[in-house]
Amino acid sequence: MTSRPRVFVIRPDFAPSAIETLRQKCDVTMYEKTDEIPRGALLKRVAGQHAVLLYPPHRVDKEFLDAAGEQLKVVGTTSVGFEHIDVEECKRRKVTVGYTPDILTDAVAELTVTILLAAARRVLEGIQHVRGGTWGVNWTPYWLCGRGLANSTVGIVGLGRIGEGVLKRLEPFNVKRFLYTGRSEKPNAKALGASYVSFEDLLEQSDFVIAICALTEQTKEMFNKQAFSRMKNTAVFVNTGRGGLVDQDALYEALTTGQIRAAGLDVTTPEPLPPKHPLNTLDNCVITPHIGSAEMDTRIGMIELTVANILAGLEGKPLPAKLC
Repeated sequence: MTSRPRVFVIRPDFAPSAIETLRQKCDVTMYEKTDEIPRGALLKRVAGQHAVLLYPPHRVDKEFLDAAGEQLKVVGTTSVGFEHIDVEECKRRKVTVGYTPDILTDAVAELTVTILLAAARRVLEGIQHVRGGTWGVNWTPYWLCGRGLANSTVGIVGLGRIGEGVLKRLEPFNVKRFLYTGRSEKPNAKALGASYVSFEDLLEQSDFVIAICALTEQTKEMFNKQAFSRMKNTAVFVNTGRGGLVDQDALYEALTTGQIRAAGLDVTTPEPLPPKHPLNTLDNCVITPHIGSAEMDTRIGMIELTVANILAGLEGKPLPAKLC
């Protein structure tokens, strides 16, 4: 590439130092507003670019790649998830894609534990009583009693990097047993004290069920009515993987009928979840707005890695974190 490569950045408020690194070697243009760029505007702005820096849910599909043109070499997404990217189409067109695994492991693991504790110990309900002035009204010995982690069984669906991070953070809570399930057994799981079981056995035996697996055709809505019916009535369900893992109607039914005790979600379908969605009406369902990676150093690191991926791809070098 004889002239400076052209790179489009999808918003103006990414880490300035990382974007400056990009500017030193590339001609950078960006969407000037901090609200979401409309799809039509995005397709116009990517035309003629050699690389694009974006994030979910902005789709990289045939339409996007056609609009960009044959000179497009690299797409960098500031995410570990890639459901918004047509990987096969990118491969076919020889467009390299970089993403940001590992960097957000600690942040998502921390939030997973936070949501689990909030749901299990009925924190949302407690806050509502404090703010609503009903704290101390009609007190009983079992008022706002939840479920603790001590002597419990925790089941993790997807013992990847984040799953391991969650397990290590829960160990000090005196958990009795850790179970996990997935496509295959993990070589280091025994050293972590985790036992591999079937999905069905995990559901039936666990006091806490944590979903942190990828969304695929095989895992789509794996947490459905049948799955919830296998869980203990005292179980707490947590999802920080992807919203599509869960049949939300089935979850609502399970929470309102007492099939399970409580749930904590950082991911939903759709996102944002409408304020009047049935799940938002439940005291025993803690929902956060997909903030698993929302930790300052983590977000800066994600942008820095994305820039490093883009520069490596433009220079024909191996990407630090290559998706395809």
